[in-house]
Amino acid sequence: MATQQGNAQQPAAIASGIRRIVLDQSYRAHVGHIGSALSVAEVVAAVWSQLAAQGPDDPQRDRFILAKGHAALALYAALYLRGWVSADQLSTFCGDDSLLGVHPECQLSGVDFATGSLGQGLSMGVGAALAARWQGSPRRVFVVLSDGECNEGAVWEAAMVAAHQRLANLIAIIDVNGQQALGYTREVLALPAMAERWRDFGWDAHEVDGHNADALAATLAALDTGLGAPHVLLARTVLGKGVSYMEGQIKWHYWPMDADEYATALGELETTG
Repeated sequence: MATQQGNAQQPAAIASGIRRIVLDQSYRAHVGHIGSALSVAEVVAAVWSQLAAQGPDDPQRDRFILAKGHAALALYAALYLRGWVSADQLSTFCGDDSLLGVHPECQLSGVDFATGSLGQGLSMGVGAALAARWQGSPRRVFVVLSDGECNEGAVWEAAMVAAHQRLANLIAIIDVNGQQALGYTREVLALPAMAERWRDFGWDAHEVDGHNADALAATLAALDTGLGAPHVLLARTVLGKGVSYMEGQIKWHYWPMDADEYATALGELETTG
């Protein structure tokens, strides 16, 4: 298991720690959703690198919503590396009576919104961003969605409200890995020209490399979160990133690893860093 680190880590180092924890804990618990969690390792690392001076009980802290809740293990890894979840807690992932389930639960410190029903996270983000405005708070709201989740109509309703309300403190990051549970997004329900779609809905859209954690963090830090258009980053990623036999393979949305697959995955991580 990766060891807990302080808050001074660079985003790329945080992402490496997340990726190792995802493999360790998913293998120990013998559960899937591995590919989805690996896909967002750099995205989660980049967001959490923005929150270095904040603690889980700070009412003015930025909010993080993992709309694609099935990637919860990446979030738990970030919470552990931040020191908000203990090693003992982390080792209960998917165990009886654990707060670390397959999807995030808001009873866990650092998790403000329970997610898992796709299409709802951005609406929660709109509410959180409006609340910050009404309270006169400078806090930002980060929402990580999947591209497949954008098949849900509620996402676009929330997008319209956010643009109408000029919620510049709302930042959506879409994990554009081109896959969902049972197929490739282009085959299930294609949404081409995503950046143009979001701009047409009134958002400030950026197309970024979803596996460059340091560049992602720099982009997030540079966004103007005063009054203005909400922001969306279209993060191009690969499902299962970092483990060659998982990359781009539909089965690794749900499939757990056996002992040989786990050993191979660890070997590849140790080689690539």
